Formats: sequence, structure tokens, C-alpha cells
Amino acid sequence: MSRARITLDRDFTIGEVPRRLFGSFVEHMGRCVYTGIYEPGHPEADENGFRQDVMKLVKELGATVIRYPGGNFVSGYNWEDGIGPVSERPRRLDGAWHTVETNAFGLHEFVDWSKQAGTEIMEAINLGTRGVDAAREIVEYANHPGGTYLSDLRAKNGHKDPFNIKLWCLGNELDGPWQIGHKTADEYGRLAQEAAKAMRFVDPSLELVACGSSSSSMPTFGAWEQTVLTHTYDEVDYVSLHAYYQEHEGDVGSFLASAVDTDYFIESVIATADAVRAKGKHKKHINLSFDEWNVWYQRGLDTEDQPHNVAKAGWREHPRVIEDKYNVTDAVVVGTLLNSLLRHGDRVKIANQAQLVNVIAPILSEENGPAWKQTIFHPFARMAELAKGQILRLSVDSDKYSNARFGDTDLVDVSATWNEETGRVALFFANRGLEEAADVEVSLRGFDARQVLRAEVLEIPEGGDRLTINSQDQPGRVGLTALEGVKATGSELRLTLPALSWAVVELDVVKA
Repeated sequence: MSRARITLDRDFTIGEVPRRLFGSFVEHMGRCVYTGIYEPGHPEADENGFRQDVMKLVKELGATVIRYPGGNFVSGYNWEDGIGPVSERPRRLDGAWHTVETNAFGLHEFVDWSKQAGTEIMEAINLGTRGVDAAREIVEYANHPGGTYLSDLRAKNGHKDPFNIKLWCLGNELDGPWQIGHKTADEYGRLAQEAAKAMRFVDPSLELVACGSSSSSMPTFGAWEQTVLTHTYDEVDYVSLHAYYQEHEGDVGSFLASAVDTDYFIESVIATADAVRAKGKHKKHINLSFDEWNVWYQRGLDTEDQPHNVAKAGWREHPRVIEDKYNVTDAVVVGTLLNSLLRHGDRVKIANQAQLVNVIAPILSEENGPAWKQTIFHPFARMAELAKGQILRLSVDSDKYSNARFGDTDLVDVSATWNEETGRVALFFANRGLEEAADVEVSLRGFDARQVLRAEVLEIPEGGDRLTINSQDQPGRVGLTALEGVKATGSELRLTLPALSWAVVELDVVKA
């Protein structure tokens, strides 16, 4: 049995929980849009073609903001292709994912879908093949009230009222050689600076995200952020981060410690942004938008849904692409990544799990068939529901385990919030131990616990193993169940986490 002792204090907080931390991502890639959120003719589709079985799960997931329409896709995308009568929209080749884009779903459809889903829009613009002019024009089309060619065109296309999209990404992963329109940091920084200025001439209220590094392992990481922010610091509000993790060659220990890299990535970007701030004598702080993150099995697979095999198959409409099936281990890792994001919520103000449906997603759906939850759905949904109020700064003394990539790593990973308005403390735990349960003691300084309101755990199901998944035939094989034996008395909480598990405990507390 491993052990962990955690101390939290009512007076030691990190900041308010950013609601945009629980964002997701819809890209024109694979079956995320088509047969994902949108499938006219499906038995569950409404008059707009929006799948209501998927919509129900999206609302249960609790996603607050959705990034759209890409991703790599956006770097070759003409936004005008997705407006006007559907029958008149052009079919285009999408070089990013080697598919044919029908443009049956575009900006108007996504705005209507987002309104129904109750999510904010995070719109990405094309700075790969396009530039300043297209950037300012889409803002005018989307946000200007009326009386100009583009705003009147929006009204003609069915939306008299402006969309009022306030959050915009200035391109996508332009540091990557794989990106259509790949640029050096200086090339991108100058373009982003001028695009941002032009967009704000149209709508001064916009919030803008500059492209940071596509991963912490990029050879230009650090230098890219420094150069880009030197150009754009006064024009943008956020710099982006992207990270994906997978288990390599059976090294499950390093995989379970992936959040150590997330911590390093975030803290390095903060340090770089603050160095640019100091050097430029700027007053504001640049915050972070972790607008792509998830588990993604990019290497070690040769399945038909991998992008290189999709390309071999020729140009097709919305083929299956990276439809990873997530297991118990993946869910525990996702829980730790969420913990990392929450612990850095004073500077990470936006985060988008990629993607929402089918493509490395918490939700899977079948054409003319059902939709169901993957294992990774559960940690996200519970944290989005319960993490409210103040983020608590924790002291963690945990037994450790050794792994090849990160060395000695805490077996128990945790984050916590306190909602003073409701009098509730929520704690989110992960036990990285593959074999041993973990005894956990939590000292609640400044609080008296009156009642355990919720105690749930995601663990290896009976008869399963760490690779157990949910499937169309067994959609509820892995989920949240009651965590037994949780005791909260006065200022102390005690619980036991099963081996390889993610858990949430919600307490009703009063100030001590």
C-alpha cells in the first residue's frame, strides 16, 4: 500500500477557476463534423442536421468553449467556402488530411450548433495560405452589426444579428514543417501582429491567441515564443500550447507521468512570456491558451485510420481518421493532465481537449447508429461540473515511483477547488500505481467537513484490465462508480484509491 498526505488551506489559493479551461475542439477532420456533430438523415438529427444524441453527450461533458474549424485544416481553408446556400458551396481538396471537403457545414451552421450546445466559439483564422485581408474580412462578416457589404451578406445568408465571436486564434501550428504555410518565427510574428491590428480595427473587443509551439519537444521551442511575442506582445492576449501523449513501447510508467511534461511546458512558456514582458517593459501579462491537448497514439500503429494510410487510400469525404479507443490507463492520464491545467489556472485561462467527437475524442458515434462515452469522458465531465470557485494551492507528500522519462514521480496526483458560494470543496485524485492501492490523508486547514457529498472512482472494472475500453456493444464497461470508505471528520479526509484509478471527492464544508 502506498501513501500520500495532502494539505490544503482555505487562505492559500491560486486564483479563480477559468471556465474556459474546459474547452473542446471541432475540426474538419475525419468524422468529427460529418457523422459526428452533423448528420442530416440520422434518426436523432434535428431539422438542422445536428445529432441530438451527440448533443446530449456534449452537454453532459460540460464543454464551455469550442475551437473551430482547425487545426491543420484551417491553414488551407477559405472561410467564404462555408457560407451561402449549401448547394452553391465549392468542394475543395483538404491537403492537411488528404480528404475532400464538401463545405456542407460551415460558419453559420457552427454558430447555430454552438448556440444550441450552449458553448462559446473560439474561431481560428487561416494564416498559412492567407493573411491580413481575409482576417479582417471574417471579423467584419461575423461581428459587424450591418450596413456594409460583408455584414449585409451575413444577413442575406440568414443571420441578421452579428455572431459576436470574441475569441480568435491567429492561425495554427505555424512552427510545424507539416503545416500548410509553415513559417519562421519572424515571418509568423510579423504576420500575426499585422493581422491582429487589422482585426481589432474592425472590432476592438476581440481576444486574440498567438501560435506558440506545437509541443515542448519542437527544436524551436522557447526561441519561437520569444520571437513571436516580441512582435505581437501588445496585440495579443494569449499564446498557445499544444501537447499530445501516448504510451511508447510498453513504458506505461512514463506515460502515466505525462503531466510532468505538461507542468514543465506550461511553466517554461510562462517564464518566456514574462521575460519578453520584462525586456519590453510591458504592463500586461500574456496568459496561456492550451488549445490542443489529449492522449493520441501517433506512433507504433499502422491502422487504416492513421493519416498516412488515409492518404494512401486517395481523396475521400470524411474517412475515419485517428479514432483512438481509450482505455482505463488513458483515462487516468487525462485526469492528471486536467489536474495540471487546473493547478496552473492563474495563467492557463483557456484549454481545449482535442477533439470533441470521433477524432481522438471523449465521444464516439456511428453513422446511422448510436453515440457513446469513451473512458476519458468521465474525468473531464466531472471536473467541468465541480471545479468552481477558487483553485487551492496544495502541499503534496506522496510516495514515488521511478520511470524512464521523468525519474521519480508522485504516485498520487491531485488538484482541488473551493466554492465559497456553495460551501463545497472538490478534490480530483489519480493513483498512478499499477499494482498498489494508495492510502490518502487530506488535512483541511481552515475548513470543517460536514458531509461527503460525492465520492466516485474510475478504475479497472471487474474482469477487465488496464486496457479495457468502452465499445458500441459495451458502452458502459468503464465509468464512474461509488468510492467506498471515504471518511471526512472535522479537518481531516481519509480515503483509499484503488490501483490505477481516477477519483473525485466533493465535500460540504464550513469555515473553521
